[in-house]
Amino acid sequence: MDPLGARSRFVDIQTLLTWEQMQPEPLLPKQEEHDDSMVSQQSFSSPFPFRPDINRKIVLFVGDVALLNCTAVVNTSNESLSDKNPVSDSVLHHAGPELRDELLKLKGCRTGEVKVTKGFNLAAWFIIHTVGPKYKTKYRTAAESSLFSCYRNILQLALEQSMASVGLCVVSTVKRGYPLEEATHIAFRTVRRFLENHGEGVETVVFAVSEDEEPVYKKLLPLYFPRSEEEERASLPLVPGDIGNSEGEPIIPERQIRITEKPGNQEEEYEQDSLDQDMAQVGQHAFSRMEGDVDKQRRLILQGNLSDAAMQKQHQRNYNRWLGRARAEDLSDIAALKALYQTGVDLCGRTVVVVIGRNIPVSIIDLEKALLYFIHVMDHVAVKEYVMVYFHTLTGEHNHLDTDFLKNLYDIVDAKFKKNLRAFYFVHPTFRAKLSTWFFTSFSVSGLKEKVHYLDSLRQLLTCMRPEEIDIPPFVLDYDARVNGPYHQSQSHTL
Repeated sequence: MDPLGARSRFVDIQTLLTWEQMQPEPLLPKQEEHDDSMVSQQSFSSPFPFRPDINRKIVLFVGDVALLNCTAVVNTSNESLSDKNPVSDSVLHHAGPELRDELLKLKGCRTGEVKVTKGFNLAAWFIIHTVGPKYKTKYRTAAESSLFSCYRNILQLALEQSMASVGLCVVSTVKRGYPLEEATHIAFRTVRRFLENHGEGVETVVFAVSEDEEPVYKKLLPLYFPRSEEEERASLPLVPGDIGNSEGEPIIPERQIRITEKPGNQEEEYEQDSLDQDMAQVGQHAFSRMEGDVDKQRRLILQGNLSDAAMQKQHQRNYNRWLGRARAEDLSDIAALKALYQTGVDLCGRTVVVVIGRNIPVSIIDLEKALLYFIHVMDHVAVKEYVMVYFHTLTGEHNHLDTDFLKNLYDIVDAKFKKNLRAFYFVHPTFRAKLSTWFFTSFSVSGLKEKVHYLDSLRQLLTCMRPEEIDIPPFVLDYDARVNGPYHQSQSHTL
């Protein structure tokens, strides 16, 4: 606490100008005339229209996020929550040693996710810790999705915990190598879409930036938060073509084209032109209860009256309906199980997806929501080659998914899921699990059996990927150490 009468080092966000109060720079007449002409000629409408109610919630602050007096401030760190960067150093310094002790108890944080602690000696009540992605051009799509998840999860947590104001630092640190301007586009559109859809629960979002970061933020803010209709029109030509989906989440353009809601006559008009493209990326049909006339469809198939092309197109439409539901529904309860998550890459550069068998409480979870969550996580991963690692370690009867559920899951997913799955590593299998898997892959599904690899130890797994590229739960490490002996990282290079 500051001495009586001394000026506080903390900044009350109520004293800061909102984005609405910061007047835009006047437009040059020629430029304004040019912009008006271009907009009218092309009949464009801005995806981010002028919204005074949203602008009143936005603050641009040049200074230290740790000094903001608001409900929560954001700390950007690494997976072990021990990063050394200007933001993290300041948060740790001002919060005091109790924060460092609390971070040790959290046992890290995965990329794209968030964890929360008390603010301790900060003016803020809470600190939201997040881990931004490491940027590599080769894996740009994954980095974009992870960075979106950082900002989205921060705001979602704030909404769920009734945090009225949030101080957002620049999540993408210099160490992580994410280009500042690209990262800022993702930050702004994610915040904008969140405030459009859920803004009633958040009163103020403060973008806290350094002097070096300020010019980029000032340049891009009008694109997503125009302060007048004139600024909206002037900014429109500068809005990037890729603005994500309705939540600001990055999407692949070709997927955006073929996943449409209620296509109506437009689909009929272009059905023949797009048939070949649809057939190249078809999926399988859904659970029977999700298909209103599935018995009729099956009869037509058995009688030979439904063509392969029509059947495949029906399956693709069905997958798209599931995907639409997965993006719309609240799946936070399933995500909280930490039973399915994306981690690093294997030695061949393929994305690694982890499944934790022990974290699946089959008897008490909504299996339909579990399927939706699987589709939500995997849809963008399966666009490229990937591998799955299933830890069967210490699973019980209540963790075993029914074979009918797995068959339906396999049937419903898009063709790319099956085509791009290169390996399924089954770690710590029991004899019963091996037998069940053999029957399942031999008689229930096709094309999967040859991709399944049974691994009795982590040593075998780590000949396929580096230890730092996979997030292995502590209980799996402990079990493997008891059964197979301690593992040392240097061993991975000698196996």
